[in-house]
Amino acid sequence: MALTASCPSCGAAVVFRSASSVFAVCDYCRSTLVRHDRELEDIGKMAALVEDRSPLRLGAEGRYGGVHFALIGRIQVRYGDGGWNEWHLLFDDQRTGWLSEAGGEYVVSFLQPVMEPLPPFDGLQAGQRLALAGQAWTVANIEQAECVGGEGELPFKVGAGYPFAAVDLRNERNFATLDYSETPPLLFVGEAVDFAALAMNGLRDGIAAPERRIEAKVFRCPGCGAPLQARSADILAVGCAACGTVVDAADANARVLSKALGSRDEKYVPRLPLGTTGTLQGRPAEVIGFLVRQCREGGIAYDWREYLLAGANGTYRWLTEYNGHWNVVEVLSRPPRTSAIEIEGIAHDGRRFRHFSTTARAEVIQVAGEFTWRVRRGESCRVVDYVAPPWMLSRESTDRDLNWSLGEYVPPADIAAAFGLKNGLPEPLGIYANQPNPWAGTRGRAFGLFWKLALAAVLLQAVFLGLSGERLLLRQELGFAPGQTEAVSRDFTLAAPARKVAVRNRTTLDNNWVGLDLLLVDKASGRAWPAARELAYYHGYDDGYWSEGSRDDELVFRDVPAGTYYLTVDADLAPEKPGALRDTLEVATAGAGWSNFVLLMIFLAAFPLFAFLRHAAFETGRWAESDHAPEAGDSDGDDD
Repeated sequence: MALTASCPSCGAAVVFRSASSVFAVCDYCRSTLVRHDRELEDIGKMAALVEDRSPLRLGAEGRYGGVHFALIGRIQVRYGDGGWNEWHLLFDDQRTGWLSEAGGEYVVSFLQPVMEPLPPFDGLQAGQRLALAGQAWTVANIEQAECVGGEGELPFKVGAGYPFAAVDLRNERNFATLDYSETPPLLFVGEAVDFAALAMNGLRDGIAAPERRIEAKVFRCPGCGAPLQARSADILAVGCAACGTVVDAADANARVLSKALGSRDEKYVPRLPLGTTGTLQGRPAEVIGFLVRQCREGGIAYDWREYLLAGANGTYRWLTEYNGHWNVVEVLSRPPRTSAIEIEGIAHDGRRFRHFSTTARAEVIQVAGEFTWRVRRGESCRVVDYVAPPWMLSRESTDRDLNWSLGEYVPPADIAAAFGLKNGLPEPLGIYANQPNPWAGTRGRAFGLFWKLALAAVLLQAVFLGLSGERLLLRQELGFAPGQTEAVSRDFTLAAPARKVAVRNRTTLDNNWVGLDLLLVDKASGRAWPAARELAYYHGYDDGYWSEGSRDDELVFRDVPAGTYYLTVDADLAPEKPGALRDTLEVATAGAGWSNFVLLMIFLAAFPLFAFLRHAAFETGRWAESDHAPEAGDSDGDDD
């Protein structure tokens, strides 16, 4: 049951809805109250919370796992490069939990008892693997933070300056936090959730609670005096577009994080100006930050541009651009299982990603606009990219952070349309790591069509063979000897014109040769078709058996009219070995030929072969830019 008591300082009613809540902040006078059964102790004033872009507020309600919950308390935490909110949840089944809100990412977690000893804070490193609460984890982030303030009901005492040493753990399914502000440390286990899936109501921009205006912080650049703006407390760094100075937006004195660009420093102009708005992939987006990263490989500098996009409900995502190639990038809440650099590639979300490149040092060389962490020129990280076009999986790591992001390749025309750029964007140069192979679909369609047409050709050839099968017209044994070199065949009849008439001679040649002069004669008209052939066949033993030539021969007479015919054969026997020779003479109407079929198959195969070669050439160009450049003559064509 809820407990209601009066604030010792102002007399306002203070309600404890959760039995586990022992600490509350009076909504009216900000007194910090500790619960002693039914009595409240005032232990001082709670520091005011910093205004931010969060859509949440105390009293907002939602659902998780099918159970209704309400937001009954909040802790606001700050660390070196930013801050986040921890919202205390009370469920209808009287469970309590936490909703973490950081950089547009939302995580629901619950206190998880553990029996095994937890590792010491100082011994942990980003990327380290741990086994806790029956799961394998990767250390994703290590922070020494402090509490800014709190409000509502909380299960423990907090206040401004309260230390908060935390370690974030991730795996493919869950999220966990090790809280070292307690002894022994506490483990909270949960999962990242989509904000829409929480079905929140009673938000700051709802009808019952109109949106509160967040006053932008306006100041001047310490480097050149140009006006700068931080739209909310979420913005912790602002880069001056005029001179390149980067300022700590949360510092009252506008502390300089990195100095202005020097006269010799190259200044990059964003292709998407700051403040550009549009709808990208169905979601609203505003360009609020622009930075340039650079790496050096083999003495050559490579740079790419990154644009920070602000979206609805305090969410953020990125656009990256290199040589006109664009990617929409989301930071992953559920990273791949591995934490190491896997040269053989990794699996994620049902896809197999191949290792593309490892950049030992990617350095920020220019900053302009607003950022949610204290970015500065000169900071660097290690970047490992894996590709499964059109997707790119990137691993960015420092000594204390490990982050994974997933990029999707988007044509520049789509980016220009999303942000209403009338002049469009430049055409891409070269081939990018996760650029879809334009020949992938063509190759598949060409091979699919080839097999269909090839099957049709085979069936058609089979029909021709069946309809025009060979029909034997004559078989006769002939004999030749010195002094008896001429022979005449019996008559045979062609009932209908024949496109091809085949005449075969099967002889008894043995290490000898013979010339045959043949004459096909129409018995009725006397019309004749002459032909001459020479046969030779030799064989023997010379370090093994050998043979050359053939005893048999076939010739074809084409377009022979119907009628009655006979053949005359005149044999020219070899004078050096004039022996007897037997010849089996066969005459037949020839069946369908194979030459046209073979030519057709070659013609049909040319199209998929061309598509295959173009596809392979594209892949060779892609991987030539990777850490796995193919050897000469090698091509890699499987990306789909």
